[in-house]
Amino acid sequence: MSARILDGNAVGRAIREELRAEVAELGARGRVPGLSVVLVGENPASEVYVRMKGKAADELGMRAATIRLPVETAEAELLALLDRLNADAAVHGILVQLPLPKQMKTDTVLRRLRPEKDVDGFHPINVGKLVIGDRTAYRPCTPAGVQELLLRCGIDPRGQHVVIVGRSLIVGRPVANILLQDAPGANATVTVCHTKTQHLARFTRDADILIVAAGRPEVITGDMIRPGGVVVDVGVNRVDDPAAEKGYRLVGDVKFSEAAEVAGAITPVPGGVGPMTIAMLMKNTVQAARQAA
Repeated sequence: MSARILDGNAVGRAIREELRAEVAELGARGRVPGLSVVLVGENPASEVYVRMKGKAADELGMRAATIRLPVETAEAELLALLDRLNADAAVHGILVQLPLPKQMKTDTVLRRLRPEKDVDGFHPINVGKLVIGDRTAYRPCTPAGVQELLLRCGIDPRGQHVVIVGRSLIVGRPVANILLQDAPGANATVTVCHTKTQHLARFTRDADILIVAAGRPEVITGDMIRPGGVVVDVGVNRVDDPAAEKGYRLVGDVKFSEAAEVAGAITPVPGGVGPMTIAMLMKNTVQAARQAA
């Protein structure tokens, strides 16, 4: 392996240490950042994510609460809960863990959040603010984490050709908007590829920085990567592996063993983008506490 590893664990720890001082300063003024995470059902992956988010908030000295609802909960009951959290001055940030059960409409639920408490950055008002470059918006945690990881590893997107594989509202489109901004840490030339893109490898091989959020295990292989390029793998997929202790292993959307022989720098899975997502959620919650009226 020749590629430099972009260590999200180390960078995420550094960000959380910086936030610790901000949380203490806010607490001294009587405003302890409060984060409420709502989990509906018992999705194993969601349980892990929620536990990690709660632990990170606790370690920073935030006021953290995880609210668990049974999978059969009616949408109206969830909306009523969000109304109560919206009205609670001690709660600065609210996160509804996705995916939601089939009886709930994700768009309806996310729009019920007050935009100033939407620390996931998915409310239409925050999306619009992101597009126009309004810094009071909460940037979606994974895209913001990708940008922060690049910058803190000495990789400036300015003037670079960034190719994004995936156009989801959670990663692909917001990371494109972030890196297109006329702002420090951005000013990239961005190409977004998706399921209807023909000759995908023609685009990925032209990327100075390749960001992959395709939602498919190991879809990007070594021959699809520009030699010496930067590869950011957002995907986390569980694949069966009888030889593994748990009977499965986690892989990204990039075939790491091949990509690491070609790329100049690459994120691992796990330990790359995942820790950055949690760090940026903490950062958004502190921002929400600072901006609270």
